[in-house]
Amino acid sequence: MTTGQWILLAAVVAAVVFGVWRAATDGRFRGTHAVRGADGAPRRHTDGASGDTGRMTSEGHAPGRHTEDASGDTERMTPQGEAGTGSVVAGTEWAEALGERATLLQFSSAFCAPCRVTRRTLAEVAEEVPGVVHVEVDAESHLELVRRVGVMRTPTTLVLDATGREVTRAAGAPTKQQVLAALAAVD
Repeated sequence: MTTGQWILLAAVVAAVVFGVWRAATDGRFRGTHAVRGADGAPRRHTDGASGDTGRMTSEGHAPGRHTEDASGDTERMTPQGEAGTGSVVAGTEWAEALGERATLLQFSSAFCAPCRVTRRTLAEVAEEVPGVVHVEVDAESHLELVRRVGVMRTPTTLVLDATGREVTRAAGAPTKQQVLAALAAVD
């Protein structure tokens, strides 16, 4: 084989591996993400009711991130929201739109085809499951919130409990079964 053929073969193999990885991870709900307050400072926290700060997710990493500041102090950042409230949507127009049981907070953008599929899926789940509300946020128009909760791509779906605290999140288009399974963890 010539050099060009080897390069072509390597590119095809890399593309297939990347495609398989994306298909396996797209839309899967994972642990929470570190959220910064309005002042940009990380928030200390424990993992909810259990108070367990050492819990690992099924993905093998801690649900909150640890950072080290210039002094060398390590601080645990909360996957929750504003200091004192614990709500991801505290101080936003969606703070009053929380569901009695859970809220499916979807971050979308205008030209995102998977966002439309996610919108239909989440709306269907919200219709079927009592106490669950679907809220869609235009990521391009709400960059402050996008940065604060660490949304890196659209669609991203956050599952919030009744108080607005993030329970889990999925980047990509989750299936109805994945959403229902994530909601089961809210109680």
